[in-house]
Amino acid sequence: MLAAAGLWGTTGTTASLAPEGASALSVGAATMGIGGLLTLALAGRSVLPVLRRATLGWALAGAAAVVCYPLAFYTAMAWAGVAVGTVVSIGSAPVFAALLERCCEGLSLSRRWWGATLAASLGCVLLTLAGDGGTASGQRPAAGVALGVLAGAGYAGYTYCASRVIRRGHPARATMGALFGLGALVLVPVLAVTGGPLLGSARGLAVVGYLAVVPMCLAYLLFGAGLVRVRTSAATTLSLFEPLVAAVLAVLVVDERLDAWGWFGVALVALGLTALTARGSVGRRR
Repeated sequence: MLAAAGLWGTTGTTASLAPEGASALSVGAATMGIGGLLTLALAGRSVLPVLRRATLGWALAGAAAVVCYPLAFYTAMAWAGVAVGTVVSIGSAPVFAALLERCCEGLSLSRRWWGATLAASLGCVLLTLAGDGGTASGQRPAAGVALGVLAGAGYAGYTYCASRVIRRGHPARATMGALFGLGALVLVPVLAVTGGPLLGSARGLAVVGYLAVVPMCLAYLLFGAGLVRVRTSAATTLSLFEPLVAAVLAVLVVDERLDAWGWFGVALVALGLTALTARGSVGRRR
């Protein structure tokens, strides 16, 4: 889970290197559209049982969330800045995941989870407020934050749907291949319409290649393997490692700025993740 989140943390910085004129929609569609096709290809025929009646509904719902997430996430980063867009998107996901588990399964959450999530979420809030000296570095910060919340809901949604499919006895690779393969059916046409500036240069192709292979295909194979062992709420909280990585890279590479409160937020995120990943506390499945 943490390895996957670390790879995801590189997406915002990489996306910022896309050619001028490349839209956030095209970057998001390329990342999870092409990456989804690669994930489907790696899964091969093993995805077919996932698409049977017993789990087809969860697969389709997860695919819809897969479509929503990258389009909202990459636009949020473009409008609110890399650090803020990532923090809001991933930082809001544990709340949605907890609501899904509570409403759909009646599951309770441990005090350790609440403490870890509150610490990490507070750290995310401080990172958001501290981005670029207290203001978001994008041109439309309010709209970017709203899209970040939508992306968080999408992320929690497909994570939960994948978890439900895996619990029906399907392998993680087949599950992720099915969800992201179905999502690619929508995202690839979006890329075809919006991707001209992105795909028309060697630099753009390099950005797309990295995003599709590393933080998409490879990271989600790792993430699916993690979902076999942990609950959705724990998985989304562990993913708060992503905004920590994204914020540090945004400072070091993209030249965004964090003040002392921002770095205090980084420390809180690290503290929350440490508490959650302590032996026996990750919310393993029974």
